[in-house]
Amino acid sequence: MTHLHSVMPTIGPLLPEIMMALGAMALLMYGAFRGDRSVEGVNVGALILLILTFFVVVSGHGKITTLSGAFISDNFSRIMKALILIGSAATILLSRDYFQRERIDRFEYPVMILLCTIGMMVMASANDLISLYLGLELQSLAAYVIAAFHRDDVKSTEAGLKYFVLGALSSGMLLYGASLVYGFTGTVSFPGIVTALNADSTGLGIVLGIVFIAAGVCFKLAAVPFHMWTPDVYEGAPTPVTAFFASAPKMAAMAMTVRVFIGAFPDVTAIWQQIIIFVSIASMALGSFAAIGQRNIKRLLAYSSIGNVGYALIGLAAGSEEGIRGVVVYMLIYLATTLGGFAVLLALRRKNQMFETIDDLSGLSRTHPWLAFSLAAMMFSLAGIPPLAGFFAKFYVFAAAIKAGLVTLAVIGVVTSVVGAFYYLRLVKVMYFDEPQAPYEPMSPGLRIVLGLSSAVVVLFFLVPAPLVAAAGAAAKSLF
Repeated sequence: MTHLHSVMPTIGPLLPEIMMALGAMALLMYGAFRGDRSVEGVNVGALILLILTFFVVVSGHGKITTLSGAFISDNFSRIMKALILIGSAATILLSRDYFQRERIDRFEYPVMILLCTIGMMVMASANDLISLYLGLELQSLAAYVIAAFHRDDVKSTEAGLKYFVLGALSSGMLLYGASLVYGFTGTVSFPGIVTALNADSTGLGIVLGIVFIAAGVCFKLAAVPFHMWTPDVYEGAPTPVTAFFASAPKMAAMAMTVRVFIGAFPDVTAIWQQIIIFVSIASMALGSFAAIGQRNIKRLLAYSSIGNVGYALIGLAAGSEEGIRGVVVYMLIYLATTLGGFAVLLALRRKNQMFETIDDLSGLSRTHPWLAFSLAAMMFSLAGIPPLAGFFAKFYVFAAAIKAGLVTLAVIGVVTSVVGAFYYLRLVKVMYFDEPQAPYEPMSPGLRIVLGLSSAVVVLFFLVPAPLVAAAGAAAKSLF
């Protein structure tokens, strides 16, 4: 009995990850034995598992470390894991109808999403460089496979290959940076690194280590200058997979970025703050200007996601509790907006033909008023127009930057927001003022659920922002 009590604190914080791993293995075995007849069962099983894990995650409290301090469970990791699980569950709902119609409906897909999710949850809870890298690799390997899931489609296989080659390069950079930091501090644990850097002045080795870690992290975030894979992979991968890449892994990458810089290098903020400011400005600028010429909606959303990462990084650059609160609120709202946008994109189907250029939206307000209204709300929100949720997301990060004395960064953010508004509003103009085309097929129930919930968050956020902002504040507090 005593032995059991001593084991429980060790596995307590790991319970969500253990549940996910056991569930994923069970569903994999079920699928392997039942073959193609298991697809429906595995999809439902994966959804139930994600929902159960979500409740286990949000029911946790306090700050607990385990595995000799390599793994931490606190308010920050819990809120980020909750967002990751929502993104993964929404992806399975979005994928069902599309995969059936494309005849690529296989049980391995939901299992891959679950394995990817375990990796992302480990990234959010990593408290040393080794657990961080393990989580990152588990997430990445599953992501490379699902990018190329449509094996008979040249674009999808190309997307998988590009993602794999560039992802392997970025992993190497991250690992090299981590080994430099370990070499100069003698520890891989984040609290240990903080102590070592306290006692010792930072030399060139540490600076190089931080630069390489930042490079690896920026690739996962799809931030400039490591964004080159994003438009091609987003366009080539099957649309539900693109929706997944734009949602859950972004949450995990942002959680990992905050964990590394705030958790391991709080006393050398001056070094990494310059990198984050540069990356933030470059991402906002590229995301705003490069999207102007895009006609393909998936590529447009890829550039939009690069820009959005730039805005979220403003909060991290502030390096303060308010800044991290802004990052969490921003990612929460970005998740809802992105999933809603992709739900609309997946609904654009006529006679088994998918449509994904801006012109295919023409006159949507007359043939599908509810769909047009939802997409317009998403676009206005991304442009940061009040009283929609996107306005508050930008407000919190800009306010944190100004409070931290980064006024120029906030001004650049506002200017790029105005430029970005051009291409968001162009979509609204096409839907409401252009001549309508033939109506699209009705939406599947999964798409309706995702679009309904996303629209509710985006449109009604201003009515009850307090609980979400308070949760984000508690998450930020647990890091300082």
